[in-house]
Amino acid sequence: MSRSPSPRPGGWSSPGLNTPYDTGGRTSPYPNGGSQNVTWASAQARSAEVKGYSGFQPRNQGFFSKHFRRISTSLPFSAEKEKTDRGRYQSNRVVQILNRVWRTILRRQRSFGLLLVIILSIVIFYVTPLHRAYRRSSFLGGGNKFVVILAANQGGGVMEWKGPREWAIERDSVKNKKKYTRKWGYELEIVDMSTKKRYAHEWRESWEKVDTIRNAMRKYPHAEWFWWLDTNTFIMEPTYSLQSHIFNHLKDITYRDINHYNPLNISHPPADEYLDPETRSAVGDGKSNSINLIIPQDCGGFNLGSFFVRRSVWTDRLLDIWWDPVGYEQKHMEWEHKEQDALEYMYTNQPWIRSHVAFINQRKVNSFPPGACGDGKDANIHYQEKDRDFLVNMAGCEWGRDCWAEMYNYRQLSNRLNRNPWEKFKDGISDTIKRRKESKKKDEKNKDKKGKQ
Repeated sequence: MSRSPSPRPGGWSSPGLNTPYDTGGRTSPYPNGGSQNVTWASAQARSAEVKGYSGFQPRNQGFFSKHFRRISTSLPFSAEKEKTDRGRYQSNRVVQILNRVWRTILRRQRSFGLLLVIILSIVIFYVTPLHRAYRRSSFLGGGNKFVVILAANQGGGVMEWKGPREWAIERDSVKNKKKYTRKWGYELEIVDMSTKKRYAHEWRESWEKVDTIRNAMRKYPHAEWFWWLDTNTFIMEPTYSLQSHIFNHLKDITYRDINHYNPLNISHPPADEYLDPETRSAVGDGKSNSINLIIPQDCGGFNLGSFFVRRSVWTDRLLDIWWDPVGYEQKHMEWEHKEQDALEYMYTNQPWIRSHVAFINQRKVNSFPPGACGDGKDANIHYQEKDRDFLVNMAGCEWGRDCWAEMYNYRQLSNRLNRNPWEKFKDGISDTIKRRKESKKKDEKNKDKKGKQ
C-alpha cells in the first residue's frame, strides 16, 4: 500500500469528497456534514471566487509598496545570468563600471550616448593623424596642392660664416614652417642656399630662387602652388590655412591693376596698338584662374621674401627668361636686389607678363616689423597685432637691426596670441598673483616713505 494506515477508525478522510456514509456508520454531530466536513459545492464555489481575480493584488497599496515594486521590476530578468556575470567581473571594478554606464546609456539616455560617440570621434580625429590625412588629401582638404619652399643657410655664403645667432634664427624659422605644414598637410621643401658656381667667372649667389622653384616643380609633380619664404620670416597665425586665408577668395583679395599701389611708377596698362585686348587691359581677363604669380609690394617695389607661383605653361616661360644667363650677364651689376630687380624689369618691359600677375596686400602674406620701410607707422606694410597678421618678414634686419631679437620677440608674441583656453586660464591666475605682489610692494614703499617723513 502506498499510504500508511490511518490512526482514526474509518481510515483517511477527504473533506468535501467523503460522504456522510464514510464515517464507518457513525453519524456526524454537525448537520449537513458540519463545518469540518466541507461539501463539494462549497469547495467549487470558493475555487471560482479565487479564479475570478486577474492577479495577485497586495492589500497594502501605500507609497513604499509601489516604489519597491518598481525597483523589483527594473532588476535583471534572469537571476542566474546576473549571478554568473557578477562572479565573472567581481574582481574587475572597471569592467563593472563600464557595464553600468553602457546599460544606462542604452536604456535611458540614448541621446547622451549619441553625443558621447560624437565627442569621442572628434577627439580621435584630432589626436590621431586622421585630420592630417584629411587635410592633405586632394579630394578633401587639398593640402598636397601646396608646397612651401624655405631658404636655408642664409648668411653662410662666400664671404661670411654663420654664427650662433644665425643658426638660432634658422632653427626657429625651420621649426615654425615644419609645424605649420604638418598641421595643414602641405609639402615643405627646405633648400640649402649655399653658393653654387653656375658660371666660371661669377658666383651667382642669391640668384637661386628661380632655379630652386623649377626643381621643386619637378620634385612635386602633383602640386599646383609653390610658396617661397625667406629664412627671416615667421608665421604668426598657424591657424590660418592658405585656402581660407588666400585661395578660396583669391579674386577678392588681389588686384591686377598696379596703379592701385605703384611705388615703382610703372606705366600701366601698355598702350601699344599691336597688343591684344587682354594684354592692353588693366586687369587682364579679370579671372582668378589666369593668375599665375602673386606678389606683395613694399615701399620699394616688388618683394620676393614671400610670394606664390602657380604651375602653368606661362610660368615655365617666365622662369626660363628669368634665369636666362644672357640677361644676367648684361644686367647683374645694375640689379642690386638680384632676381627681384630682374622681375621688375621684365614686368615693365614685357607686356605679356602683366596679364598673369596679381598683387596682394603686403600685410596679407609679408608684414614688416618697425624699422623696415620707414618708421613702422604705415598701416599697409607694417605688422598690426590687433589685426592678427599672418606672417612677419624681418626684411633688412642684417643692416643695422638685430635679427635674432626680432625673431625671438615675434615668436613669443605668436605663442601668446595662440594660447589655448587652459593656458589663458593659467596665465590669468599668474598675472593676478603678480599684480597683487606688485601692489603690496608699492603699498609697503609708500608706508616707508610716510614713516620717514
